[in-house]
Amino acid sequence: MSQALITILLPAALVITMFGLGLTLTTADLVRVFQAPKAAVISLFCQLLVLPAIAFGLVISFGLAPELAVGMMLLAASPGGPSASLFSHLAGGDVALNIAVTAVNSVIAMVTFPVIAELSMAHFLGEGRSIGLQADKLFQVVVTVVIPVVIGMWVRHRYAAWAERMRGPVKTGSIVVLVAVIGGAVSQQYEVLLDNAGALTVITLLFCVCGLTIGYFVPRLFRVGLEQAIASAMEIGIHNAVLAITVAISVLDNETMAIPPAVYGILMYFPAALVAYGFARRRRAAHLEDVSD
Repeated sequence: MSQALITILLPAALVITMFGLGLTLTTADLVRVFQAPKAAVISLFCQLLVLPAIAFGLVISFGLAPELAVGMMLLAASPGGPSASLFSHLAGGDVALNIAVTAVNSVIAMVTFPVIAELSMAHFLGEGRSIGLQADKLFQVVVTVVIPVVIGMWVRHRYAAWAERMRGPVKTGSIVVLVAVIGGAVSQQYEVLLDNAGALTVITLLFCVCGLTIGYFVPRLFRVGLEQAIASAMEIGIHNAVLAITVAISVLDNETMAIPPAVYGILMYFPAALVAYGFARRRRAAHLEDVSD
């Protein structure tokens, strides 16, 4: 894969995405997590424990090749993607919950992501390779994830009107960079993708559908409100594929591992869009019934 993709586009994708997240985030959003933590705790539990177990079961069931299996586990270990907030908004979910959980989970993932990655490499490849919190990697995470979010929050606080205007362009820019990253990852491993296209398509779609389903029904089982359950569904069903691709290529130096998150980054939008449309239509129908009464 070209050096430009590794050294420029991958970090740029994360920086732009995290800055855009910061533009939508306030300290009040984070405070909400602690004031009414039930929905957030349930979402985090499903995200951190249930989904990696599901991903492991899927790759074992389909007999996915070892490096691709590790790539799938990298995806499962990734926190929710910023697109979750957009789909939550379209579906009528609690967007503030999405933003807060994404921010909290991104911090937690600094510890959980290396653990899941190293365990999966040891299981599928029979080798361990530390990608833990070494000083250089921690600094890399801070620079590309934490600092852009903090800057985005400061810009929103200081220049609220400008931040509101820039939310759309920043989101568009992050999508453009994401498409470039996915295109580069797929083009460099086209033969591997072609040989495993059927299994990867089924596994990534099932993983997304499982995330959306669990993310909605588990909170509802615990009597979480509809809007928060919708937000949870989007948060758990939509993962940060860019982070998984970045670790696979830049840290582990393995382009094959980047294929599952790249495929997921393309396919996840279809079930997410269908679910968002269904929720939005249901809420409109309920609103019309209330008006008619």
